Amino acid sequence: MDLAFSHTQSQRVLKQRNMLLVACLVLAALAAILGIAAGSRDREVVLQPVLRTPLTLSSSGVSREYLEAVTRDAAVLTLNRTPQSLDYWMNAILEMVHPSAYGEVKADLLKIMEDQRGSSIAQFFTMESLKVDTEGLSSEVSGVLHTMVGRQEVSAVQKTFHYGWVYNGLSLKLVQFGMVEKVEPKKAVSS
Repeated sequence: MDLAFSHTQSQRVLKQRNMLLVACLVLAALAAILGIAAGSRDREVVLQPVLRTPLTLSSSGVSREYLEAVTRDAAVLTLNRTPQSLDYWMNAILEMVHPSAYGEVKADLLKIMEDQRGSSIAQFFTMESLKVDTEGLSSEVSGVLHTMVGRQEVSAVQKTFHYGWVYNGLSLKLVQFGMVEKVEPKKAVSS
């Protein structure tokens, strides 16, 4: 009788162990499925309304409105400078730059700082148009670049500037910017 009772008790413990194992496997599979679903789902961050409409960021890509807002801010930052604000100007631009372009951009900015430090030359940009390409992650701003010496404006020239971006996760970083050179059409030679 003790043997039969002991056998029945062992069978019940084994059955409980097997049910617990099945429950653990089901829970582990469910956790894995939920983890994969959470990892592959697009993330969104709602930004406070600093413009006329609220902006959202998504890991699936950059929205047109967000690229416009970032380009507008980048243009204001990169194209407006005075000798007194050069250190802030360079550091603020470098915070926007992607690590892959950091060295090249910093070298270009240091050349500008070297040329402008100690002078009374300042520049500001009045934006007239803005074009963005969300697929190619690029943007162009056009407007008038004003150059001042002291308090006197010495030039006001129509210019277009190009900005190239890279988007990783939820981070939009600058990889290139510069003036767009207009290519003059070649005149046909008549004989």
